[in-house]
Amino acid sequence: MKSAAKAYAQAGVDLQQAERIGQFIGQQTKSTFGPEVIGSGFFGSMFQLKEYQKPVLVSSADGVGTKLQIASLLDRHNSVGADIVNHSVNDILCCGAEPLFFLDYIAMGKLAPQQIEAIITGMAQACRDVPCSLIGGETAEMPGTYPRGSYDIAGFIVGVVEKKNIIDGSSIRYGDIILGLPSSGLHTNGYSLVRKVFHVENNPSSLNKIYPELGISLGEALLKIHHCYYHELKPLLSFVHGIAHITGGGFPGNISRILPQDLAAHIYKGTWDVPALFRLIQRQGNINESEMYQVFNMGIGMTIVCSPEQAKRLTQALPQAKVIGEITNRKKIEPVIID
Repeated sequence: MKSAAKAYAQAGVDLQQAERIGQFIGQQTKSTFGPEVIGSGFFGSMFQLKEYQKPVLVSSADGVGTKLQIASLLDRHNSVGADIVNHSVNDILCCGAEPLFFLDYIAMGKLAPQQIEAIITGMAQACRDVPCSLIGGETAEMPGTYPRGSYDIAGFIVGVVEKKNIIDGSSIRYGDIILGLPSSGLHTNGYSLVRKVFHVENNPSSLNKIYPELGISLGEALLKIHHCYYHELKPLLSFVHGIAHITGGGFPGNISRILPQDLAAHIYKGTWDVPALFRLIQRQGNINESEMYQVFNMGIGMTIVCSPEQAKRLTQALPQAKVIGEITNRKKIEPVIID
């Protein structure tokens, strides 16, 4: 009679390999633990909150999208592990939250140890950099669901903020200034369009082409890690009225989320230099400029709304920040005007 493990392996799931991968993941996750982690490796992980008066937990879940296709074609997976952590940290930072712990989900048709190890290594390094505990997760082998060689990852983060320090945009006022912090590239959005523009599926070698304006290959430019803004902004949160992470939906889809109903954000093009990668994508794909701002971050990864009085303080503390707009009364249906 076949053992259950052998029968399961013939069905496409290798329990022994999963156990070996789990041991590696356990080593990586423990390197991110702080003293607040009081239990991991059980059916649930435990984290103890300390030194908060009225703590409010802030959570977020996200993925990396089809940037994974670029990583797979180039066989470079560390960066997407860091991407999902940094993206998640940025999201809860918009509420003023300090990250506590992170959980991951990795699914593939057939477990590929080298890929998983690279992804987890990238995640763990990004968590240590914050710091944030990589407290648990799930690695799923799903034959018949994912084609061999493909995979998906998702991240789940929990952070905390004192109730009195929550940033929700409610203090945004007419005349406030909008600052923009530069992105490191596309971050984790717009890759389905990029893959179509450069015919990546039909011609993967296009990722190896070096464009003079980029100075590196297209693939290297597309895999640049999503920048984490936590350390830059943490000391300055008390001077901020609102923060918008420019991800899927671009400027209109994200800045509108923090605006009071009677106010609009006026973004002035030309107040920052749009990086060459975005100009290349627009030219290569013959994409309308307004759509570019709806899909991509256009070189601005995070926007900060503050009073005119605090704008000077923030730009001095954040030398790369640019004044890119202002808050005005909403006269049209559109809450975000870009011109």
